[in-house]
Amino acid sequence: MRRIGQGHTLMGVTRRSLAIDAGVAALVFGLSWGVLASGGLGIPDPRAHALDGLGTLLAAACALPLVARRRAPLTVYLATGVASIVLVGLSYPVDFPFGPVVALYGLAVAYTGDPRPIFRRMALLAAILFVPVAAAVHLATSHAVRGILSGMAFWALMCATAWIAGDHTRIRRERIGELEEHAGRVEREAERERRLAAAEERARIARELHDFAGHAINVILVQAGAARLLHERDPARSRLAISTIEEVARSTIGEIDGLVSALRENGGTEPPVPADPAALDELLAHHRAGGLALVTDMRGTNRGLPRGVAWAAYRILQEALTNAARHGPGSAEVAVTFEPDAVDITVTNPAVHGAVPGGGNSGTAAGGGHGIVGMRERATLLGGTLQARTEHGVFRLHASLPHTTARP
Repeated sequence: MRRIGQGHTLMGVTRRSLAIDAGVAALVFGLSWGVLASGGLGIPDPRAHALDGLGTLLAAACALPLVARRRAPLTVYLATGVASIVLVGLSYPVDFPFGPVVALYGLAVAYTGDPRPIFRRMALLAAILFVPVAAAVHLATSHAVRGILSGMAFWALMCATAWIAGDHTRIRRERIGELEEHAGRVEREAERERRLAAAEERARIARELHDFAGHAINVILVQAGAARLLHERDPARSRLAISTIEEVARSTIGEIDGLVSALRENGGTEPPVPADPAALDELLAHHRAGGLALVTDMRGTNRGLPRGVAWAAYRILQEALTNAARHGPGSAEVAVTFEPDAVDITVTNPAVHGAVPGGGNSGTAAGGGHGIVGMRERATLLGGTLQARTEHGVFRLHASLPHTTARP
């Protein structure tokens, strides 16, 4: 909500709200005109002024300004109130001020929470004066006292109800706005944390890739030097060195092609993890020795994997087991399946008191990573998937890491 001018309120007036206000104005006009045409809501008073053209115009003045009740609530209330009081002064059978009551509701919505005391007091004074002024005009023009007290008491009750309802609507809207703002702020912070965690994990993977590439280049340099020295003295060993260079270069370029496009924007300090086929078995044995009760199911041939896939599988399993020991009662079930073109890892463990291993999307995990965010980032970089959820007190993590046939 944005306030401008002398207490006028400029709210989000859309076509839909404008159409609603036009419908309300038309309904109020119809009700007001119908009451005037029928001589009142009860038994017609023979002294009442019959409906004519002037009465129709005043009925319109009591209702049609409601189209602008969101943009100028005080002006609309004063216009409808004055028109209703004129109808009372001319002895038209105004048994209920439909227009002013609806306008009073909008006035309360707009001004009961205004930070400027002058406008709050002005709106409240206008609301309070309507019924006494209408009663005074009625007494001054008709001199009819019978029924005036009960009628004006009913008017005062309806006006008070409209004011309270408008104030409650204003409070509810403010609370909803605060909740939406808080939810948006929380979502932005969570997204920022997710981006930061993903960026840090990508940077760590980049460091590992850098170490691997440096190792491969050193091997190539050594073999190239050997090939040069043995070129004439031992041609067979020279050709073997050249063949090794070719194999290492082919393997290295394949790994770099699979990861470098996703790591261009990121810039980890830990050494590369083991990538040989026995690394996962050693990791499981290490956690068993640390007191974690493991039930394992290793399927398929644990043959040599591309180094990037081996790194990701090792790190995901390492973090999942560490989180199982940290957030669970000390037991886990591990299933690793070596498919011809993928490695599937599933870790299941009880979650104590509903704790989510890895801290959901941003918890810490082994090696200083960021829990599930880091594990999912590793899988995504390889074109794989990682799913983690807690159901009925059991946490289940499943990762699928695709790869082509392992290179020599």
